[in-house]
Amino acid sequence: MYTLLSGLYKHITQKDEFFILILGLDNAGKTTFLESAKTRFVKNYKGTNLSKITTTVGLNIGKIDTNGVRLNFWDLGGQEELQALWDKYYQECHAVIYVVDTNDRERIDESKEAFINMIKNENTRGVPLLVAANKQDLEECMGVREVKPLFESNVDHVGTREVMVLATSGLTGEGVVEGIDWVAQCVIRNMHVRPPHDKEKG
Repeated sequence: MYTLLSGLYKHITQKDEFFILILGLDNAGKTTFLESAKTRFVKNYKGTNLSKITTTVGLNIGKIDTNGVRLNFWDLGGQEELQALWDKYYQECHAVIYVVDTNDRERIDESKEAFINMIKNENTRGVPLLVAANKQDLEECMGVREVKPLFESNVDHVGTREVMVLATSGLTGEGVVEGIDWVAQCVIRNMHVRPPHDKEKG
């Protein structure tokens, strides 16, 4: 009887699980954004020193419960040779957070190209997309008004999905909570297109 009740309790209290990709060029601030989010959403999470985070080689993962759902984050390395691995995750993801280094004007075209390759992929069709115009704490950075046209110019590929361009700073936390909340609401609204991860399979 206990096993039955405990199984039932687990089933009722278990949250729908969604998988969120965090993409962008290396040094765009993807890991800092994720760590900043975890410190704000995960109780008693101490985290790492945000100013000492180094380039991701491979994958960082994170988990946040919010809006009644569980968001699992895959923060992927952004070096050119690692971008070829991004498409291995597209089919499983429910949303994409694309992080742009607004302080690196020299690489903005490179970032835009990686972005276009991602949204052109058939497996990302209809997936909600948050463009995080990151590093807004730096004086010389590009504002949202400057970034938005660059990443909304491919209307054909963006399609009817939900898209938002948001000013963020992983270091100060600007826009982080707003961005995560928006993503959570989007994946819930988009459940008919991309259902949550099957609870029974864990």
